[in-house]
Amino acid sequence: MQIMDKLKTSNWLSTKEIADHFQMAFDTARRDILHLTSTGQAIRVHGGIMAAKENDVPEFLNRRRILSPVKSQMAKIAATYVHPGRLYFIGSSTTLLQLCDLLGDIDTTIVTHAIDNAEHLMENQLPNVELLGGTVNRINRYTYSLDTLTHLSDFIFDGVFIGASRITNEGDITVMEKADAAILKKAVQRGKRIVLVTQNYKFTTKKTSTCYQLPTS
Repeated sequence: MQIMDKLKTSNWLSTKEIADHFQMAFDTARRDILHLTSTGQAIRVHGGIMAAKENDVPEFLNRRRILSPVKSQMAKIAATYVHPGRLYFIGSSTTLLQLCDLLGDIDTTIVTHAIDNAEHLMENQLPNVELLGGTVNRINRYTYSLDTLTHLSDFIFDGVFIGASRITNEGDITVMEKADAAILKKAVQRGKRIVLVTQNYKFTTKKTSTCYQLPTS
């Protein structure tokens, strides 16, 4: 299909771009998008479609565009574990970003290394926010440094919220990058309660692009 040929070079296309490029009605473009996403040839995102790569996990900004009622529901459930007057760590994840959007009325403290988490949390007066410093990972939008690992030792978190790129058959949690794994591992070690927020397919996915194990012991 011509749309797929163009998607291979663009990675992301809006419905309007498809309609204009192929000189078709907007509703026709939308029906073609529904066909491509329902057959697994592409991923439905806000306003269009994104290329579905067989052996790769999409970058953070692309994942953030993905429409998923399941993620919204998971974020709402995760929010029930956040209470006033306590200390939490929230990792970098598109689902956990939605969790941050639900915490604007809770007088608590959130520590995070995720730039987008901090940005969304700061849209309200509450909760209190501490963004860990260091070098910025531009692709997956988090900060990291050796000082961060040392600083995390000063905390005892009432809860640590983490995502995952994959859960192995042995139950090991993996994320995409070594620096992220090191920070999450340290946060987990300092947490009284660990809340893993991830979808069922992460237990069966074969996407194996360089994942780093996150031991929870």
